[in-house]
Amino acid sequence: MLIARLIAEKASLESQLDAAIAALEGEGMAVAMARLLEGDGDVVQISLPVGDPARLRALLDAHFSPSDMLVTDHEPRVPQLFVSDMDSTMIGQECIDELADYAGLKDKIADITERAMQGELDFESALRERVGLLEGLSEGAISQCLAERIRPVEGARTLVATLRAQGCRTVLVTGGFHHFADPVAEMLGFERVVGNRLDVSGGTLTGGLVGAITDSSVKQKVLEEEAAGLGAGIASLATGDGANDIPMLEVATYGVAYRAKPKARAAANGSIDFGDLTSVLKLLGIPESDWAS
Repeated sequence: MLIARLIAEKASLESQLDAAIAALEGEGMAVAMARLLEGDGDVVQISLPVGDPARLRALLDAHFSPSDMLVTDHEPRVPQLFVSDMDSTMIGQECIDELADYAGLKDKIADITERAMQGELDFESALRERVGLLEGLSEGAISQCLAERIRPVEGARTLVATLRAQGCRTVLVTGGFHHFADPVAEMLGFERVVGNRLDVSGGTLTGGLVGAITDSSVKQKVLEEEAAGLGAGIASLATGDGANDIPMLEVATYGVAYRAKPKARAAANGSIDFGDLTSVLKLLGIPESDWAS
């Protein structure tokens, strides 16, 4: 069984749904049912007895892009674990790029960040290169950057608060830095933070890092260990946007790519390209009447 849940422009849904169903059936994916979810009038659920998930997503993209989508082999349910990336997922910025602006290096560092998130560069090497360029920057620039630049994306607070109210454990895991992630986690309501630590001496950045690197393998490991601690058969949710998030998105029950780079989007079984992060709640079937603020 395949189940696709879809959110898109109402006009697009009305005009393209029949054509999308015909295209699916033309490729041997017979649609058993297509209906609006009760209580969520903008979510369409399409059920198929058999089919290729990647091809299903591609056909739905062709008819409804931009859209929000989740494709699973079962009726989605509320997860017991939520693990999320931070930069460009829970917040709208890349912290290291914004911090680099205080050193007059934003364009140079942002270019490296973009290439790393696209999967073109080794993550650890790119991270160490960027941090090295910040040597000598005052630690006070971090507090200034947090106050002036760092903002949650639309729906982030509601997503975390609602999942916690539903009994879900929440973990923020980032290839960025605890200097930023700790206050962001407190602001949004995450229970645990995993990230990298900038080395600071005498109130200035040394250009180095302290301890092991939080990379894609660590993100995956955090999700797997947290899931194991909650018991067999639990459902997990992961959100992210870049290549560093791919292993985590792939092993989660629901891996949702948020306005993501192409490689990350292709690796996930869900994507948010149309609405905000509250679309995740809709795709999971949590009615708006149960959302927490």
